[in-house]
Amino acid sequence: MKLLLDENLSRKLVPFLQTDYPGSSQIALLGMERNSDSEIWKYAKDNDYVIVTQDSDFHELSLLFNAPPKIIWLKSGNQPKSAILNMLIRHRETIEKVLSVDGKACIEIYNLQA
Repeated sequence: MKLLLDENLSRKLVPFLQTDYPGSSQIALLGMERNSDSEIWKYAKDNDYVIVTQDSDFHELSLLFNAPPKIIWLKSGNQPKSAILNMLIRHRETIEKVLSVDGKACIEIYNLQA
């Protein structure tokens, strides 16, 4: 599973995700920071990415258009990069399990550890 981090998530996370999520990238690294959410959605769909975001925009698109792409919605508020990275790695098995189910377009991940 490869992740496409929304522009609200640091591009500096990408190298640290490669072991658990090989092939992952971030919007700015792809030169798409000025693209609309719909264009990013299509790119993720065409290139087999799972979108990772902290806002509701892509979840709303998933309700309109269904998957793919699938969405990981991080509901963690402002967190340091290390906390975001730990969330994605710590929950990798759950993310893969939930998103492998037909009809599941989005998983919400909460940061419950202080």
